[in-house]
Amino acid sequence: MALSKIEAIIKPFKLEEVKEALTEIGVAGLTVTEVKGFGRQKGHTEIYRGSEYTVDFLPKVKIEVVLPETMVAKAVDAIIKSAKTGKIGDGKIFVFPIQEAIRIRTEERGEHAI
Repeated sequence: MALSKIEAIIKPFKLEEVKEALTEIGVAGLTVTEVKGFGRQKGHTEIYRGSEYTVDFLPKVKIEVVLPETMVAKAVDAIIKSAKTGKIGDGKIFVFPIQEAIRIRTEERGEHAI
């Protein structure tokens, strides 16, 4: 069975909601990384000790999930519904094909490895 990887860059305060939404549809595991970046927001300016400076990179959270291709649409919908605020900076979702997945401990491959 074909596998896919979903990478979602979201606002940090939405992480718990997204995790719950993915768990509800049967996603067994995910990886979360704290990241920084910018898109159309282009950062923002702040005042620190009377000086204005630009914060180019905004804190975000990257969620990575590998799952059977048959679950991708459902997972993407779950992420959108739970991460969306309707404001700029809600994030992005990327979907990649996965060539192989291997569980190191048991050497299981493919869907059995996830």
